[in-house]
Amino acid sequence: MNVDNSQWSVVRTWRKIICVGLILAFHLSLCFFFTSCIKEEPKNSECDIMSAWVAGDEYASFFYQNSQMRIEHVASNSTTIVFLVRSVDSLPPIPVYFELSPGATVTPESGTLQDFSQGPVAYTVTSEDGEWSRTYHVYLQKANSDSSFFFSFEHAEVQEVSNGSSYHVFYEEDTNGTRYHYWASGNAGVAIIKSGLSPEQFPTYSTSDGLRGRGVCLNTQLTGELGASMGKPIAAGNLFWGQFNVNAVLTNALAATEFGFPTNRQPKKVCGWYKYRPGEVFTNVDMEEVAGRVDQAHFYAVFYRNQDSNGNPVVLNGTNVLSSEYIVSKAQIIGPAPTDEWTHFEMLFEGGTADPEILAAMGYSFTVVFSSSKDGDTFEGAVGSTLYIDEVEVEFE
Repeated sequence: MNVDNSQWSVVRTWRKIICVGLILAFHLSLCFFFTSCIKEEPKNSECDIMSAWVAGDEYASFFYQNSQMRIEHVASNSTTIVFLVRSVDSLPPIPVYFELSPGATVTPESGTLQDFSQGPVAYTVTSEDGEWSRTYHVYLQKANSDSSFFFSFEHAEVQEVSNGSSYHVFYEEDTNGTRYHYWASGNAGVAIIKSGLSPEQFPTYSTSDGLRGRGVCLNTQLTGELGASMGKPIAAGNLFWGQFNVNAVLTNALAATEFGFPTNRQPKKVCGWYKYRPGEVFTNVDMEEVAGRVDQAHFYAVFYRNQDSNGNPVVLNGTNVLSSEYIVSKAQIIGPAPTDEWTHFEMLFEGGTADPEILAAMGYSFTVVFSSSKDGDTFEGAVGSTLYIDEVEVEFE
């Protein structure tokens, strides 16, 4: 086919037009794609207080120690924040500051002066997307000076997770209806790797099968494919005085358990009631059966110095709770006898004596820990090991 120069010129012109059009269309589609990605990026739906602190040297004299003017990790399952002060009688208006979830806002504003002498102040945190909110109650209160603590585990609230799971959070309640979250568990960590669970499917949950009324059930269970792929194939049921730092779960699971609260009394003994039945097959971290080995429950309590020689705060965690140089005394029961009947236990503290001046200044902390598998922290144990705990009492010197 013969094409003259004029026809060929037209053809070339149209080719250029088509090529330019295709290039423009491609660039426009890219612009539309990236613009759409930017527009469709969801805003944060979290509404948490991550940490809280009081700033200002003029307020330091109202606290036992400067380190107690800051709460570094607010438990994700708690809406109560408690600062311990020497007295509330002459407490002036005090500013409390907060670190929030990214994009979240708080009312009243962080750092505004508030009167805590008449009771807690409520703060409402609203998520960046405006769809979610949580109300926290912040207390500045004097330390409890009772000769003993008693826990009947009658109170538990349901903590819902965005992946469809929900688990129990235990709390104590005084005569005024104020809730105190002394007890924590590893449930929040399990919620990260398992979805769609009800509270009774978690390792630690409230049960109607208590010695009197309700109690706590702790059971060792599989963590599913995701947990196994991370080298954490099982999760033991655990219950402890302290808080669970969910931000450390994936990087250092042992550091996620932060044990203890400051106290001005030295503990003498811990007693209570339990039932226990070990699972049938003990496995190691590779889920290989360990022939002849039987799982054991573990109860222990630790009293330790909560500041180092330079005044820096000390909080024991799963890496050092039974071995730290800051431990003053401890009590423990390894492998209580298996029993299907409620059985009384008592463990006495052994070790050193607290310095009276440091003790009066809240320079020590105390924790109690229960686990359905003694070596659950290293992901060894028997799936199905089940421990029930109820009516626990801590007696002080």
